[in-house]
Formats: sequence, structure tokens, C-alpha cells
Amino acid sequence: MVFLSALCGTLLSAAAPRPGSVIFIHPDGTALNTWNVARIYHAGPDGMLEWDHLPQVGLYRSHFKDSLAPTSHGGGTVHAWGVKVGRDSYGMDGRTPIKSRSGVDKSVMQEAGAAGLAVGIVNTGHLAEPGTGVFLASSERRKDYTGIARTIVESGADVILAGGEIYLLPAGVLGRHGAPGVRDDGRDLIAAARAAGYTVVYNRYELLAAAGNPTVKRLLGVFAATDTYNDAAEETLAAAGRPLYKLGTPDVADMTAAALQVLERIGQRFLLVVEEEGTDNFANKHNAAGTLEALQRADAAIGVARRYLATHPGTLVLTAADSDAGGMQLIPFGKQSDPAEPAPVLPAATAIGNPVDGVAGTGTAAFLSAPDRAGVRFWFGVAWGGPDDMIGGIVARAAGLNAERLRVNLDNTQLYDLMWETLFGRELPE
Repeated sequence: MVFLSALCGTLLSAAAPRPGSVIFIHPDGTALNTWNVARIYHAGPDGMLEWDHLPQVGLYRSHFKDSLAPTSHGGGTVHAWGVKVGRDSYGMDGRTPIKSRSGVDKSVMQEAGAAGLAVGIVNTGHLAEPGTGVFLASSERRKDYTGIARTIVESGADVILAGGEIYLLPAGVLGRHGAPGVRDDGRDLIAAARAAGYTVVYNRYELLAAAGNPTVKRLLGVFAATDTYNDAAEETLAAAGRPLYKLGTPDVADMTAAALQVLERIGQRFLLVVEEEGTDNFANKHNAAGTLEALQRADAAIGVARRYLATHPGTLVLTAADSDAGGMQLIPFGKQSDPAEPAPVLPAATAIGNPVDGVAGTGTAAFLSAPDRAGVRFWFGVAWGGPDDMIGGIVARAAGLNAERLRVNLDNTQLYDLMWETLFGRELPE
């Protein structure tokens, strides 16, 4: 029986890929430990996240050709191009142009667009964030935000939803979000996008209206001056009276649903790449409450993709990160004995010196889990293992069309393979 099961798995993997659409969701900075904390907090120790319902699993290797330490721009480049590059790369190998794994001088999204497929990106950060940006742009400098923004807006992508208004407007020109533009070339890329046929939206209300409008087939969302979140420590945000996410901005699930409505309307196979950047930025600022909020939002976007898959079986849903931001770890502080029991106040650090976060920051009241199957809830804190992106235990997951082709031992370059083979319906040459 074991032999037959293994043989069936081999035959499935050997079957030719079938052509279809791809939704790639990149909750940046998330590892197995991160998802474990999210599950316990939001669904309970015995609960299930949307992420948990993706049946195929790959254990992800995140190294680059010159480093074991991951970076978002290097990781995004590997995902979009399918080749090993140096860690300081944005759609290039350092400063050197590259060819993709398929042998062309285009990312998988650029190649799909050139072949007549529909393409789109969604990001809760600014539109030059590399988790999505490198699918449409290449640059010698990650921080060339205005140059990258221009390439993305002029790429012809059908859907572009993100923050970053200041990178689209001329220097000194006040934007809808109250901050002046910073472009030094005098170009108004929002006006240029309108002239190219894009419907431009600035908030959640406008996004939902545009997504429901049958005449909208090109959509540019500009939802914040920079990012849609405020990535700072809990204490800093509290002192300034600032929320985790900016008011009026759509969340990543809203954006994903809207993007899918527009892409489906176009009527072609498509590639949609979605990034919740808050999962990375809050974790790297050691903001546990912000990270847990961002994880819930990322999981909701996975839920949107799963519901789309239920009615569109010719779709691959794929998710992975490229790093473990902050090395988030749960520290248990016992079970809740009574609903009226006050939350314990956490120590500021573990016995070995790692900072410990509670609901309002370091050394504050403990988090309380959702109930387990017996109705018991547990107190916990979040300890941080490092100051930045770490190699961690990254897990890729997939569902739907060709999902069985996700490798268990997964090099970071091989996410590209699965996306490309699904979009084009054939295997890449060895």
C-alpha cells in the first residue's frame, strides 16, 4: 500500500503540467514558527488557518549564490526570474542583467504579459516593494523608488495596487494622501496612467466600486503616500496615536479580491502576485501586535484565493515567503484559569536576553490565545530571535492546478518553475 501510494505520487509529479492561471501570495517574512503563533492566537491551538488548508507543502531553501542571509529584493528576484543571484539584487544579478530560467530576458510576469496573458500585482507597501516589484522592473539599486515606480506603471500590467503615491508625482506636487511628490523628472505618472486607460483609485470605497464596474479592465490603486501600514514599535505608535494600518486603506484581502475581479473580466489566463509586506516590516520592528494583525490579513487573502479556486479549478494557488523576519517565537505563560483572570505582565526579556512582547509592546500584558477544542485559552508572549530577516523555516504551500508538482525539497528558484509551467502548460527544459 505504501509502495502504491509512493508510485502514484511519482506518476502525478511526472505528469505534464496543465495550463492555467496562477495566484502567488507572498506574506513576506513568514516562517513555520510565525504561522504557528498566528494559528494559536487567531484560531486556537487546535484550529485551522486558511494557510493550513493548502494541501501541498514544500520545505524552502532560501540561500543566494553569495550569501546565506536572505533579503527581500534578492528573494523576489529569485522568485520572478528562477535563477540564483547575489543577495543585493533587484531583477538583476547585482548590477548585471540576467536571463530567466526559461532563457529569455524577462521575468515570468513580463514573459506572461508578452504572451498575451493578463498580469497584476498587489502590495500593502509602496509599489516598488521588491516582493512584487521585481516581477515588473529591474534596477541596479533597490532604493531607486522613483525609477522602479516608473517602470512598473509603464509596464502595461493590467492591475497595479499598492501605496507609494509620492513616487508617482513630481516634486512638490501635493497628492491625495497629503504628502508631496518626490520625482525629479517632472513626470506625473498618475496622469500618464489615466491617459493609458487605467482607472485610478485611492481608497477602499473607490477600489470596491471600480472592481464591480464591468467597464474597468485596467486598474491602478494608489492607497497611501508610502505604505498602507505604520511600521514602528508598539510604544512608538502609541505615543504618536497612530494605528497599525492607515485608515481608509483597503486590506490585502480587499485588494486581492478586486484584482481577481478585474483579471477574470479580461478573460485570459493570468498571473497575480500578492504581497502582504506588513508581516515583514512589523516583525523587523519587533512589533508583535502588528505582526499578528498582518498575519491575519495575509491569511484572509489566502482565503480569497481559495474561494476563487473553488469556482475556478484551472488555477494554481501558491504561497511562500523568502525569509523569517525577526525570528518570531511563542513563549508560553500558562493557561487561563478563569475568564475574569487579569492578564499576566510579561518580563521584558527571556532568561537569555531575547526581548519579549505582549499586547502593547515589550514587557506588557500577555496575549491570550483563541480557545482550544476543550475551550481552554492560554497566555503567551512573543520573543524575537534576531534583528532582521533570517533564514528560518520557510514553508511553501500550494493548492489547485499542478499543485502536486510543488517539490518537497524546494530550492527558492523552483517557485518560478511551478508558476512558469502552469502559465505556459509545458515543462521547462533541464
